[in-house]
Amino acid sequence: MGHGAYLLILAACLVGTLPLELVLRVRVYARWRRLLAALLPVAVVFTAWDVAAIHAGWWRYDPRRTIGVTLFGRLPLEELLFFLVIPVCAVLTLEAVRARRPTWLIGDELSGDER
Repeated sequence: MGHGAYLLILAACLVGTLPLELVLRVRVYARWRRLLAALLPVAVVFTAWDVAAIHAGWWRYDPRRTIGVTLFGRLPLEELLFFLVIPVCAVLTLEAVRARRPTWLIGDELSGDER
C-alpha cells in the first residue's frame, strides 16, 4: 500500500461500522451533539499530544503512507482524521451492543433518581 494507505484504513473502519447505524438504527449520527461531545476532547488532547511528539522528534509519520497534506505542527491530515474516525467507530460499536443487549450495564445508565 502506498500513498493514501492510512486513509483507506480509516475508510474501511467507517464502512465496517456503518451497518451498525443503518441496520441496528443506533442513531449515533442522528445525535450529533452527543457524538461531538465525545469526539472533541479526544481530538483536542491527542492532536496536541501528537504535535508535541512530532516537534520533539519522538515520532514521525511515513510520507509514503500518507497523502502529503499536513496541518499545523506537521500533523498529517490522516492522523487528525484517526482521532475522529476511531472514536466514532467505538461509539457505534458501544451503541450497537447496548441495542442488542439492553440488560448489559455499561456504567452510564441513569439511576432511578436521575430519570
